[in-house]
Amino acid sequence: MDRVIQIGCDLPAARFTAAAVDEHPRLLGGVAIHPNDVPPLAAAGRLDDALAEIAELVAHPRIRVVGETGLDYFRTAPEQHAVQQDAFRWHIDLAKRTGLALQIHDRDAHDDVLRILAEEGAPERTVLHCFSGDVAMARECVERGYYLSFAGTVTFSSAHELREALAVVPLDRVLVETDAPYLTPHPFRGATNAPYLVPLTVRRMAAVLGVDVPTLCQAISATSEELYGPW
Repeated sequence: MDRVIQIGCDLPAARFTAAAVDEHPRLLGGVAIHPNDVPPLAAAGRLDDALAEIAELVAHPRIRVVGETGLDYFRTAPEQHAVQQDAFRWHIDLAKRTGLALQIHDRDAHDDVLRILAEEGAPERTVLHCFSGDVAMARECVERGYYLSFAGTVTFSSAHELREALAVVPLDRVLVETDAPYLTPHPFRGATNAPYLVPLTVRRMAAVLGVDVPTLCQAISATSEELYGPW
């Protein structure tokens, strides 16, 4: 791996990302307010200021992604869904206004994520980060022109449905990621994840897609440049 997208999805991480992409030429960046951080910021009266700072940071020429944004109903109470959805819509609009790729976090919120993207009109370059849907959702995303990014979960022995979803995604819509330090691929599941373990995920993905590893790597590299521009 010779190039990385560094994502900062709270304010300290977003500030770090904006500094890191200046220092390291192999990094490009993405910034947003993660959906899990939206309700506490709103409750503290600080959400508007946080979003305003994200809008400033995306002006950096090496910040190429608005994300990760989206919805997370796993850790969010139902009464907090509305503020998450409003922030998601704000990030969608920011990505469209700036011409940047949109990277989406979707946990236990598939229907609402797809609904809001349809209502707002998704940016031309929309990525479902750490895709966790089923075959039907994967097909719908492909039909809409979205990109699907897969993490180490695709290597887990129990992830049959996820591999079935991957199998219906065209090569030019597939991405790979770490979600580091989480979702470490088999056989190191449970250890701290890092980019050096991506080959384990890529090998399993190649087997599912029925292509050799170099072919998949070339496709991912070309798609990454299409999405994020040159490093």
